[in-house]
Amino acid sequence: MDYLQLIAAIFVGATAGYLGSFMVLRRMALVGDALSHVALPGIALALMFNFSPPIGAFAALFGGIIVVWLLENKTKIATEALIGLIFTVSLSIGLLITPDEELLEALFGDISTISLFEGLVTIFLSILVLLVMKKISKSFMLSTISNDLAKSVKIRTSLVNFGYLMLVAVIVALGIKTVGTLLMGALVVIPAIASKNVSGGLSSYVKASTFFGALSGAIGVLLAFKYGFAPGPMVVLASAGIFLITLVFKKN
Repeated sequence: MDYLQLIAAIFVGATAGYLGSFMVLRRMALVGDALSHVALPGIALALMFNFSPPIGAFAALFGGIIVVWLLENKTKIATEALIGLIFTVSLSIGLLITPDEELLEALFGDISTISLFEGLVTIFLSILVLLVMKKISKSFMLSTISNDLAKSVKIRTSLVNFGYLMLVAVIVALGIKTVGTLLMGALVVIPAIASKNVSGGLSSYVKASTFFGALSGAIGVLLAFKYGFAPGPMVVLASAGIFLITLVFKKN
């Protein structure tokens, strides 16, 4: 096993858990799952024209988020509904154009194919996403509590929301090698809901979600390499296992 692959999985899991904690608080859990599917057409084009799948994934996600952001501000339709629309269209297009021999890897990921350069970029960008999210987290939380209150203190809520979705797009694009487009949404959501079971406050909740995400990545990849399973499903199953364990210690 390449330890760089393990470290990359840990950083992707930690960052996904951190972003997911805010997503669950805003009741946007389905958005994380839907966004991960938007990446599929970009991956398909990357495979067809021989360039990096994460770049293709991010390009598709960026385009999807721009469309959602513009429609949200023009029509006032809920973000969840718009992302649901983009999700179904993107998934359909992606399934149609993804080469059959590459479809399973695109859907479920394969971190064993990650190169040294891709691993280092994944770690660097994961850290960058964590730092940027930490910087905007107070503004994002205030807009979550009250959009009007956030605007009254001169917070540009639409820009903050757009920035958050862009950070989610980056981590989803990075995570396709770890768990694939079909399962990346689970890595964003499950650590967060597991954290809610055992956390007593906002700070501990966010930290636990980050930790559970990192732990999911580590356990899943280690088990996958040890027993010869696909890493993507194992990471998600590890995350689900952590969630079940937290139910035992659930705070009332």
